[in-house]
Amino acid sequence: MSKVVAELKYSVEHEWIAQDGSGPSTIGVSAVAADALGDIVYVDLPEVGSTVTAGETCGEIESTKSVSDLYSPVTGTVTEVNTTVVDDPALVNADPYGAGWLFKVEVESEGPLLSAEEYAAANGGEL
Repeated sequence: MSKVVAELKYSVEHEWIAQDGSGPSTIGVSAVAADALGDIVYVDLPEVGSTVTAGETCGEIESTKSVSDLYSPVTGTVTEVNTTVVDDPALVNADPYGAGWLFKVEVESEGPLLSAEEYAAANGGEL
């Protein structure tokens, strides 16, 4: 079973968001999604300074099996992208909640988000 981190919130499209209230929020893809995708070989992330909109596509993730759209769980301005994961997309598989984070956003508003418990129940994840 794929790990779901209790401190995070999740979108129905399998993105996670870490918000501590002190600055930009960090966004990544859940272990559930990374496991389902298989070996990730390419990520296309939004540009720093661009605006992302909750529930809309903002990039894509390509694995050896398929290409999937990346959706933003929030509306706001991108403040940072993880260039390390662009250079080494396998980090998303190896450490989806740590080194495999994707981008950071100065949040204006949230889309519909699930608690870790709700996300795990809906997707067979393990807290």
